[in-house]
Amino acid sequence: MTTAVEYLKANPVFHIATVDGTKARVRPFGFSMKRNGALYFCTNTTKEVYKQMSRNPEIEISDMGSDGTWMRVRGRIAFDDTREAKAQAFTESENLLKIYPKGADDETFVTFYFTEAVATLFSFTAPPKEMPLV
Repeated sequence: MTTAVEYLKANPVFHIATVDGTKARVRPFGFSMKRNGALYFCTNTTKEVYKQMSRNPEIEISDMGSDGTWMRVRGRIAFDDTREAKAQAFTESENLLKIYPKGADDETFVTFYFTEAVATLFSFTAPPKEMPLV
């Protein structure tokens, strides 16, 4: 795994941290994709995580590998609610249709991506190593 998106695909349950006022909030996510040279995710516009990212687009992701490594991606996100981005998400993960049966036409479904970020791979046996996002 040489990129952050490969790491996330190999270890698909990861956590996203946002800021809610002065408090940190962390929740599990399970979808990521590569689109237009960027690392993408998805959420629902009715969720608190969407509202928190709208107010403060600085987030951090943490993911742990079965090999004892872990990755952090810290950066700034932007939303992409184009039908093309949504359609790609549903093509890459049919499981999303269980949550959003309207697919790319669901008005609450939105994708987001890092506009700037640093991905770092950590290990107990090696120094931290920066890795490309995609």
